[in-house]
Amino acid sequence: MEFDTSATAGLAAWCAGNGVALDGPPRLTLIAGGRSNLTYRVADGTGDRYVLRRPPTGGVLQSAHDVGREYRIITGLATTDVPVPVAHGLCTDETVLGAPFYVMSMVPGTVLAGDEDGAGYPVHARREASTDLVRVLAAVHRVEVDAVGLGDLGRRDNYGARQLRRWLRQFRLTTRRRLPLVEELHDQLERTIPPQRFTGLVHGDFRPGNVLLSPEGRINAVLDWELATLGDTLADLGWLVATWRQPGEAELLESPTAHPGFALREELVAAYQAGTGRDVSDLPWYQAFALWRLACIFEGIFVRYSAGVMGDDGVDPAAEGERVVRFAEAARDAFARLG
Repeated sequence: MEFDTSATAGLAAWCAGNGVALDGPPRLTLIAGGRSNLTYRVADGTGDRYVLRRPPTGGVLQSAHDVGREYRIITGLATTDVPVPVAHGLCTDETVLGAPFYVMSMVPGTVLAGDEDGAGYPVHARREASTDLVRVLAAVHRVEVDAVGLGDLGRRDNYGARQLRRWLRQFRLTTRRRLPLVEELHDQLERTIPPQRFTGLVHGDFRPGNVLLSPEGRINAVLDWELATLGDTLADLGWLVATWRQPGEAELLESPTAHPGFALREELVAAYQAGTGRDVSDLPWYQAFALWRLACIFEGIFVRYSAGVMGDDGVDPAAEGERVVRFAEAARDAFARLG
């Protein structure tokens, strides 16, 4: 989505009224790669200054694109051990840019989204990056949510059942085609939900593509909190492991980790267990659930790109639609291994 002169003038006025410093008119550039909320680089006369997040331009399910909620989370985490960008302000006046948005600091670092990113990342830093991902994930799960004002972010109990209901509902509201495997897998997962052993803040999409890494393998910031909630923290580990690619594996979801130096899945799990002391015996269910949830999420992405509401960043809508089926098949295979 491009912004006209009146929109950028409105943004400049909002920034001036909310203590967000700018040296000259703001210039907004869509950052490629985002498939949910739209992310823009905000530059002024001195160069890149901030990052702006706003919902897609249409086809929005409110609960999945609440930028106010995302802003609240990164603001709450500012005093914790979880590295996040500095939040500068939230605008709920849709006359400024046509939708709510928030502005945060631009944090230096590299996003490892896909295979080429992993190949280009320094070999000597890959092990440290793997280790720091687990360290920061453990920090997310240690957050005292009541102490940082996030205790009412969502219900804490029955996470598995609530998530299954939520994503099936999102899928049904979004889809325009018949995908019976997604419905069947929901029923199988629902019948086998493990007990919820640990409750805390759940990021919802924790992986290398949602963090900014230094050249030395340290995480400078965790991004994309729009799916965060309270619930079973083992879901984040299941998601990380399910989306982590090892040498020789197909790239079902963009992943940088199939190159020498990155940890293997079992090493991630062992490091998390050692760092938290938590029982991870139910992890296989959460891996199957993660792949099923990816099918639901990518059906929404497929529909939004097909409708042309996600900006022009080169994504092929047909490929996204095919990816939904592959995720569902991978979830079916993972579930079959549970027995």
